[in-house]
Amino acid sequence: MDKKYGCIDIGLKRIGVATSLAMGLVTPHKAILRKNRNQAASEVDKFLQTWEIDILVVGYPSASDDMQKRIKHFVSLLDFDKTIVFQEENMSSIEAEDLIKGDMKYKRDGRIDSIAAKIILERYLHLKK
Repeated sequence: MDKKYGCIDIGLKRIGVATSLAMGLVTPHKAILRKNRNQAASEVDKFLQTWEIDILVVGYPSASDDMQKRIKHFVSLLDFDKTIVFQEENMSSIEAEDLIKGDMKYKRDGRIDSIAAKIILERYLHLKK
C-alpha cells in the first residue's frame, strides 16, 4: 500500500499544506492562517488526521537558524506520532510565485504557501526515488 505524505511549509502568518496520497501526485490545499501557535498546531493536526497522513514532510530553511528553531518548536507542538522528515525548502516560495505569475494577482491568501509546500513535497519524493 502506498504511504500518504503530507507537507507543511511553516511561515509566521500562514502554513502552506500539500498532500501526496498516491503515485507521487502532489496536491496543494488551502493554507492554514496562523492566529497563534496552538491554534495553528491544532489545525495542522486536524489536516493530518483528515488525510490519514503517514509521513509528514516539513519545509526546513538551511539558511536561517532562527527559523529552524521556530519550525522545530512548532513541530514539537503537533500531536503526530508517525514519521516526520525535514526537507530543505530553499527557494520554494520564489519558485511558487514564479509558477503563478500572470495567472492571478498576487494575494496573501496562502496560495503561494501551499504551492511552496507542494514544491517541497515534490522535491522530497523525487529524492526518495
